[in-house]
Amino acid sequence: MSTQFKYYAKELLKIALPIIMGNLGFILIGAGDVLVAGHHSTDTLAAISIATAITNCIQTFGIGLIASVSPLLSNYRGEKKSAKKYFFPTIRFSMVLGVIVMFAVLASIPLIDYLHFEAKLVPMIKEYMFVTAFATFGGYLHAALKEFLQAFEIVLFPNLVTVFSVFLNIALNVTLVFGLGPFPSLGVLGLAVASFIVRYFMGFALLIYCFRVMNFNDYKDFEYYKSLIKIGIPISCAIMVEFIAFNSIAIIMGRVSGGYAAAQNLICTLTTVSFMVPLAISNAIAVKVGFANGSKNINDLKRYSFVGIVMSVGFMMLSALIFSSFPNFLVGLFTQDSNLVKISVPVLYILSVFQIFDGLQIALAGIFKGMKRTGIVLISNFIAYWLLSIPLGYTLAFRFNLNLRGFWYGLAAAAVLLCVMMVIMLLKSIKKLESIN
Repeated sequence: MSTQFKYYAKELLKIALPIIMGNLGFILIGAGDVLVAGHHSTDTLAAISIATAITNCIQTFGIGLIASVSPLLSNYRGEKKSAKKYFFPTIRFSMVLGVIVMFAVLASIPLIDYLHFEAKLVPMIKEYMFVTAFATFGGYLHAALKEFLQAFEIVLFPNLVTVFSVFLNIALNVTLVFGLGPFPSLGVLGLAVASFIVRYFMGFALLIYCFRVMNFNDYKDFEYYKSLIKIGIPISCAIMVEFIAFNSIAIIMGRVSGGYAAAQNLICTLTTVSFMVPLAISNAIAVKVGFANGSKNINDLKRYSFVGIVMSVGFMMLSALIFSSFPNFLVGLFTQDSNLVKISVPVLYILSVFQIFDGLQIALAGIFKGMKRTGIVLISNFIAYWLLSIPLGYTLAFRFNLNLRGFWYGLAAAAVLLCVMMVIMLLKSIKKLESIN
């Protein structure tokens, strides 16, 4: 390994490793909710699972827009602009998004009556969604400030806050759900209140930290908001395109058998755990490429891109090896149901191939974020997932009786096509930059 490669890998890892820690924290916060809800009652678990799925679909769009903060400010830093002056505009942006998304969640609550859930679950779902709708402000404040600090390569403290929040979330869940000490047992409402408190704690913890480490002056620049929207909308739409594609598989197969839906959920859980590493690397790439793009340093842009791709694909190759070598063990961590094991294990072999290309595409997405060319990511995702993956998967699943495996063959094919399109566009984009500079 060359000294040059080691240098760029080290620089990326400085950002990526704390983000991995934070990503793991978010997973554990969700796992804590599931764990406590499951021990309280099956109905509680079912209610929060449904409520969370609905609210996540709505809130994802805003999170995608906020994700544009880091690459944009990294570009500003590379251009020698004063990026710190965008602190208050970033907060205002997150709060406006928070208002819009909060009302969107509240507006969706009456629709629960028409979705034919079990009658006993409906009031619990509504209760959880109502409280967590108001938690949107805290969640978006945390997300925005995390992105803001990430642009300055300040990543350790924000992710330590996330890790601490894991323990805070579990403590609050147990106390409020089951009722400890002077607190009554609140069930689903307790989970919602705990989520509310944790989200605001995370947001205000970063707000206080920002005021301690930086000096800010208020600044008004509507061009900044336009740039965030220009970069962020394609990111949001790309996330939703992929998110809906994966969830539609569970819905379609769930109509055939609940076992298929459960297997899809299990498999997606496994992919989420492995995906957090290349996702963190992708975030690091976006910051470094953004700075290089802003400073017109094409050599650094290419080197960070190459090294980031090697790191992301390398990790996913290792992950694929583990998944294909120990499928029964991995599935057995989640279930002992023989039918579920029978459905899930063959899919893990397909997943192993998918993961390698998924590692490449998320690294490429980070590069395009840093270059402020997020429209490429959206178009590529739409073509790959909705013009190829779902139609092909549906055909293989039902015409050729491959069931869930059919959809995953479709996803693997989409991942290959996605990578081919994005690599071609990246080479063209770099060539264009080289000709300009």
